Amino acid sequence: MGGADGGGGGGGGAVGAVGAAAAGFAAAVTTMKKNPNPNPVEQLAARVRGMEGGFRAWLARQPMPVEAAVATAAGAAQGAAIGGLMGTLTADALPSPVPPQAMPSFNQAQLEIQCQIPSPLSNRKAFAGGPLVQARNFAVMTGVNAGISCVLRRIRGVEDVQSSMAAAFGSGALFSLVSGMGAPNPVANAVTSGLAFAIFQGGFFMVGQKFSQPPADDVHYSRTKSMLTSLGLQNYEKNFKKGLLTDHTLSLLTDSALSDVKIPPGPRLLILDHIQRAISETATEAQTV
Repeated sequence: MGGADGGGGGGGGAVGAVGAAAAGFAAAVTTMKKNPNPNPVEQLAARVRGMEGGFRAWLARQPMPVEAAVATAAGAAQGAAIGGLMGTLTADALPSPVPPQAMPSFNQAQLEIQCQIPSPLSNRKAFAGGPLVQARNFAVMTGVNAGISCVLRRIRGVEDVQSSMAAAFGSGALFSLVSGMGAPNPVANAVTSGLAFAIFQGGFFMVGQKFSQPPADDVHYSRTKSMLTSLGLQNYEKNFKKGLLTDHTLSLLTDSALSDVKIPPGPRLLILDHIQRAISETATEAQTV
């Protein structure tokens, strides 16, 4: 009975995922019907976004182990594809094998180089091998990263630089172990690789976060920007910023204040009329309440 219940629960989860994807697809189709002349590329993109949105909504309602397993599998599939492609492209770039008669001198030269420049990353085994080997290595790296990120996001409720670095450390350490880097001391090299991955990932996360955030001054001009856009006067946004006329000063604006920031008479009248109407509507709503 328990096994049957478990199977029924798994089947229900699968049906729920399909239903969520179908709902997203139906929403995308409804959106496309509103456009009389849809672009085929936009149609396909809308369908993909709708199915992806429905699947993500279903996945967010699942228990943490289910979401982590799906995220890990998806990340591993992406990594396997990337690794297989890299293995195919780099197969021709590998150096030609050394003739047997030259092996003694080649081994001696390689030993001298390793003694002069000791580095755990000097081992090229991580990026050697055919497409299948590279697919396995990168599948482990990206799958572990996605799985750890998912678990930490569910536990901590936020996706920040600490979670990103922790996931990168785990993926880097396992990538080192699976790919055979740093023999004969794989544990130490796994820790070193994990730290290197974490540092790089943390740096990329901070840089991406910095560029993804809007400039600080835009926060103080959000209502102003919305007003100017609705009036078709967005070209005068720089005038407001130059005069430090922020959202807090909208209700205090006068004709002379707008003139001081070089806004022509016509746009000034439109702006003042818009503000007066907004104030009147707010007062009317307050009296009604």
